[in-house]
Amino acid sequence: MAAEKEKEPGRMTQLWRVFQMTRKADKWIVPVLILVFVIPVALGIILPLTVITGGILTLVLWILSGIMTGVLLVLVVLGNRAETIAYKQIEGQSGAVGAVLQNGLRRAWQANEYPVAVNPRSRDAVYRAVGKCGVVLIAEGPRSRTRKMLEDERRHIARAVPQVSIHYLYVGPDEDSTPLRKLRKAMNALKNELNKAEVLAVANRLESLKKPGAMPIPKGMDPMKARAPKPR
Repeated sequence: MAAEKEKEPGRMTQLWRVFQMTRKADKWIVPVLILVFVIPVALGIILPLTVITGGILTLVLWILSGIMTGVLLVLVVLGNRAETIAYKQIEGQSGAVGAVLQNGLRRAWQANEYPVAVNPRSRDAVYRAVGKCGVVLIAEGPRSRTRKMLEDERRHIARAVPQVSIHYLYVGPDEDSTPLRKLRKAMNALKNELNKAEVLAVANRLESLKKPGAMPIPKGMDPMKARAPKPR
């Protein structure tokens, strides 16, 4: 008899794990969460007693609203803090950009966790994503070492889809590089030029011309898995 698959942890279990992970790295998370919960609850009690007129029902509704707002704020703050910590843990590691591309982008993007070009010695890599802005090439490593890799990949893409814009982004140790935690924002800020069907067509075209011998590199930690579950 085949072994039964392990059940995925429930929402409360996931939330507790996120909290424990965040607490180990952020000593202020507990007082911050207490504060963001207490403030709306306190306002839900004080306002109907001092400013807003009404009966017991009004007071109860305000208290319930304060509690619900407090819980929502706790989840939002915990999720943001956990995501920030996760990005710090993987920043600078090989495969960090791939983790963001695979798990952190919206469906409008066509991207892969594996790079399209890798330097076997330095582990520098170039990743490719296709979106409404065109093609985005992301270099993982110092600008001085990855510039030629980007240019080689740009020429390869330009021959396949000459009418599509190609953008560069650098994620590395240089001062003017894009921090890993801001990579998604930088990509989404690029001007849209293609529609959904064109994005898919370009991605398929480039995938069909995929160069042989691409070297996968170790996956980075998935920063999105550190986020608190969204309330229903």
